[in-house]
Amino acid sequence: MVAGQGLATDGKHGRSRDDLSKPGVIVTTVGGIVIGLALVFAFLNGYNASGSLVATLISTGVVGPRRALLLAAAGNLVGPFLFGVAVAVVVGTGLVDPSGITLASLAAAVIAALAWNALASLLGIPSSSSHALLGGLIGGGIGAAGPAVVQVRGLEILALALLLAPLIAALAGWLLMRLTLVLTQGMTPRVNEFFRRGQLITAFLLALSNGTSSGQKTMGIIALVLLRAGWTQTFVVPNWVILVSALALALGVGLGGWRVIRTVGARFYRLRPVHGFVAQVAATVIVLGATVLGGPVSLNQIASAALIGVGASERLTKVRWEVAEQIALAWLITLPATAVVALIVYPLMFFLIG
Repeated sequence: MVAGQGLATDGKHGRSRDDLSKPGVIVTTVGGIVIGLALVFAFLNGYNASGSLVATLISTGVVGPRRALLLAAAGNLVGPFLFGVAVAVVVGTGLVDPSGITLASLAAAVIAALAWNALASLLGIPSSSSHALLGGLIGGGIGAAGPAVVQVRGLEILALALLLAPLIAALAGWLLMRLTLVLTQGMTPRVNEFFRRGQLITAFLLALSNGTSSGQKTMGIIALVLLRAGWTQTFVVPNWVILVSALALALGVGLGGWRVIRTVGARFYRLRPVHGFVAQVAATVIVLGATVLGGPVSLNQIASAALIGVGASERLTKVRWEVAEQIALAWLITLPATAVVALIVYPLMFFLIG
């Protein structure tokens, strides 16, 4: 509206059309609640991801737990401000048609993801928080507008990220470890000190890549809330959304999910500094590359797969495959399980929110 112009009014009620188009008190309250739930999700996402970020640092004795978690938290705090918002756009507009998304479906999506994250953290499973959120988004969208709301192209991208990214990470870990063994052949044991110190750099870079990847998923949900609540006219990620998403994610990482840390750091095989260094390099490259391209990948999937590839490069029997199978099963059921939960929760959210 141009300054100085009078407000257009609704003749029947005498209220301005501008007032009628503004979010009402109920919409404002509901939108605020859903944003709060999304930030709780970001916190639990960081809490669960901390195992993949610092387990190798702790298990190989490079630094103590607190210093490792602070280093990872710093990387996750900075990461969301880097490398754009390509993943947020895919989450917000590429997977489910935004016109079919409602505040009730968003609430159902976040609640389903929160429930799955809490269960995974309790059981010590490094599951995919990212795919839990995306599964919830699909289930909530179907509940609100039917199966046609799911966009096939976005589903294809998600399927590729879910299936191919861990395989590529395992292969990258295997190749990098084989190359490292060839390059260090004949060197003195002092080379271990290089890998010990190098892990501080690679761990921070991995945390940085996770911050920009995981942070964008929360940004995408909040940006959808802003759009559906009428606070924005187009899908956009304001700077304050980036900031609060980064803070919630970093806080979760800083507090650390100790059961997940033990699973990643000890149950696959006995880690040495070279294993941690190579696995972190492989995982960082895969996560960062996928994020720049807009692929919604999971840090826990990629970091665990990279560790498996690194261990298998020395000998296949080195890896405790029963643990890997349990984690792989959790990965595969995460998305469909959270989609079903969100679909079940949606009617209740619709009844409460409308």
